[in-house]
Amino acid sequence: MPDTQVAAADPDTMANKTYDAVIIGAGIAGMYQLYRLRQLGLSVRVLETGSGVGGTWYWNRYPGARFDSESYTYGYSFSEELLQDWNWSEHFAPQAETLRYLNHVADRFDMRRDIRFGSRVSSAAFDEAARRWEVTLDGGERFFGRFLITAIGPLSAHTLPRIPGVDSFRGQSFHTYRWPHEPVDFAGKRVAVIGTGATGVQVIQTIAPLVGRLTVFQRTPNWCTPLHNRKITEDEQRKIKAGYPAMFDLLRRTPGCYIHNTDPRGTFEVTEEERETFWEKLYSEPGFGIWMANFRDVLTDPKANALFSDFVARKIRQRVKDPATAEKLIPKCHGFGTRRVPQETGYYEAYNLPHVELVDTRATPIERITETGVRTSDAERGFDMIIYATGFDAITGAFDRIEFRGTGGQRLKDHWADGPKTYLGLMSAGFPNMLTIVGPHNASTRCNIPRCIEQNVDWATGLMRAARDRGITRFEATPDAEAEWSRHIEELADGMLYTQVDSWATGVNSNVEGRNVRRILQYQGGAPAYRARCDEVAATGYAGMVLS
Repeated sequence: MPDTQVAAADPDTMANKTYDAVIIGAGIAGMYQLYRLRQLGLSVRVLETGSGVGGTWYWNRYPGARFDSESYTYGYSFSEELLQDWNWSEHFAPQAETLRYLNHVADRFDMRRDIRFGSRVSSAAFDEAARRWEVTLDGGERFFGRFLITAIGPLSAHTLPRIPGVDSFRGQSFHTYRWPHEPVDFAGKRVAVIGTGATGVQVIQTIAPLVGRLTVFQRTPNWCTPLHNRKITEDEQRKIKAGYPAMFDLLRRTPGCYIHNTDPRGTFEVTEEERETFWEKLYSEPGFGIWMANFRDVLTDPKANALFSDFVARKIRQRVKDPATAEKLIPKCHGFGTRRVPQETGYYEAYNLPHVELVDTRATPIERITETGVRTSDAERGFDMIIYATGFDAITGAFDRIEFRGTGGQRLKDHWADGPKTYLGLMSAGFPNMLTIVGPHNASTRCNIPRCIEQNVDWATGLMRAARDRGITRFEATPDAEAEWSRHIEELADGMLYTQVDSWATGVNSNVEGRNVRRILQYQGGAPAYRARCDEVAATGYAGMVLS
């Protein structure tokens, strides 16, 4: 898909580069934050690495990329006209449609004039005397802002595998996050896909019918369930638009801001027959209901989780013809829902195709990437193309790639060396006037993310409105408030089965040096409780913060 976005003439070459606020990132969060700060009458500059808006949906152009939350629950809610004018074509929209939507939003609200594209931030330092942030691009250009808002995304620091020879391959190779903007031809190609997380699943099921031969290198299988996507009918479109107020009210009340709500029953409070009937119903329904609307104890009770994991394992065995391949695709090291659940359309059936091979890299490890392919402990296979679906240094990784320095020159990376330390997941002690939208310890990283983005941005905007109205030039979290919130994060995660599993949600990534210790990165109390706590802090005059 060609990139049609063109930046306007850059006003920064003609004007002072000092603003009320500098925002890093022009994805869903950065765009909405820009919109809200403009309403306050503040001067704003958004700095974006890419050549267009969209964030996740700008970069992730790989085959099969699409929503796993319902399209109409994902779009912005701040404009009734926007809601009524935009028609989603599918219940779970593909990447290209989502990017068109975000371009439409940028055009409708004339956002590009305040966005500087092609601007990768390398560092940001707080000037204590001037009470402002100095933000430096990788080319040395500097911008200044009273407030600094990071909208850099929880899954934006992509990682390649630490396998010898990655740079030696002479064929085509792509990380899914850095997929080319021009079409990629798969016809007759020998293709390797390394990785079977959510991205790998979408790629594999999409390209399997197109390639000459497909070899999937899997380290850790995942519990995948059917997406059941389909087109939105005209009648459904009318009902969706008429039902937006009720739907957004529901989304405010569910733990993850999905249209799916946890079943109040426990797994063992019903008969075996009732349990199986309920699970069959969930398996046949679209979206995350099977994860988010399951029995209340499936993600906390090991016995309940094991029982449901067995149910999904039976489904995999039914769908994959070769029993040995089916067993490779059934996770043995984690239970259902303890990692984010990939939603699929024909993923398991792809392994029934005669030209698709699954390689278990725990049994036969990859030794190196060669000039012509991939060598494992048992064979060398030649390829024309290698696709790295090897994920991200999640949640904190994008922060580590920018050198943030707060008071006394302290580095954020050092402050978070043993795990994030935040207040409300929105700020850190010693880093004044800096707000971390969709950062660690924030409900948004375990959420239908635009819904939690809007909450984050609205709260941040309220704080900056208070600062403007009261003549505040500096605000920051206290160390005591930061310590209390960080303890609260640990307490909320106690008893959650996911904390016992290595995944991006617990900060473990073998492709990143030092990322081998589990950390609590997410707020587990649910979006309604998180929103209530943030609202309470604002209502009490921003308790836990110093405003001066």
